[in-house]
Amino acid sequence: MTTSLPRQAAPPDEPHRPDEDARHRARRRALTLLIIVLLIGIPAGYLVISANQSRNSGKDKEARYSATGLTPGWPSKVQRRLYQVSVPHPADRIAYYETNNWKTSRLYVQFRTNGAGLDSFLETMGARRDELRKDDIAISARDRKVSGWRFAGTSPWWGLSHAQKNPAPTQDVVVNMSDPAFPVVYVVSRTVP
Repeated sequence: MTTSLPRQAAPPDEPHRPDEDARHRARRRALTLLIIVLLIGIPAGYLVISANQSRNSGKDKEARYSATGLTPGWPSKVQRRLYQVSVPHPADRIAYYETNNWKTSRLYVQFRTNGAGLDSFLETMGARRDELRKDDIAISARDRKVSGWRFAGTSPWWGLSHAQKNPAPTQDVVVNMSDPAFPVVYVVSRTVP
């Protein structure tokens, strides 16, 4: 006959509680889940945000470069240097537009300045005011269509073409002298790659 020994109870200083084990496991699972979120979720979220920003940036660039017509503001320093279009100081109502293809690149710029600014602009281009010819619309019909410029009416239009040897650009200039104190200048500078 076998007699079973009575079960020993846990010592009073270490009570065994099944609830405590379940809480400890739940805490470990929560910590594991948090680590997974931190190691996988945050980089994945960063990739999604980065991809959206990149896509939006591409859309912005596409919209900017597919736009037709002039954009208010200054052409960049690189554009001004490449096309040899020096917008004088003071100048306002500045707008520009650039087109590029395999054959020819063009920069369209317009601005309003004063008499000294007009002289300065022409001088940096290598021309003088006395080279301007009355009623000479030097900008071609094609370039007027692209830029949206219309040189019509009774305004005193003055123009000149400043041809240069490649690789230097050629500039066609039309000046509206209806207010001689504040002439409005239209210039198309083109380069052949």
